[in-house]
Amino acid sequence: MPEIFAKPCVSAIIEKTVDGESFILVQTRQKQGGGETNGKLEIPAGKIREYEDIFAALKREVKEETGLTVTKIHGEESAVSTQTGGVTTRSFFPFCTTQNLSGAYSILLHTFLCEAKGTPLPSTDETTDIHWIRLDTLKKIVEETPEKIFFMHINALKKYLNQ
Repeated sequence: MPEIFAKPCVSAIIEKTVDGESFILVQTRQKQGGGETNGKLEIPAGKIREYEDIFAALKREVKEETGLTVTKIHGEESAVSTQTGGVTTRSFFPFCTTQNLSGAYSILLHTFLCEAKGTPLPSTDETTDIHWIRLDTLKKIVEETPEKIFFMHINALKKYLNQ
């Protein structure tokens, strides 16, 4: 029987402050073949391609799913790269790492805190209703109806909202 491995993924908690009020970007999940996860609230996320730099993957996924351009990834400045005998490695510290241990498909998700510029698209081929949400509104959803949120983002959002 062949081994099946977890898919490495990235996600972005994109922060914005307007008149002293804090927001993050959310969207409604609408993936082809998404089944019961479609319609869930989520943050921008996606898979890392083979040998793709994790920060490049995050920027690409945010652009594809929201139309925004990432201007800062917290932790990118402290990443360490090493070149040894033709092999390049990178070490980094995400804000949160989440592993799916059962159900659905196996994912290992690295979530980063980010800033971005631009105007969110109204929808893409993977998402709809891309919008900024006030932190108090999101906290109420996370605490009272977590089933409305894509399961891979709940722990990172809890950590972010309770920091």
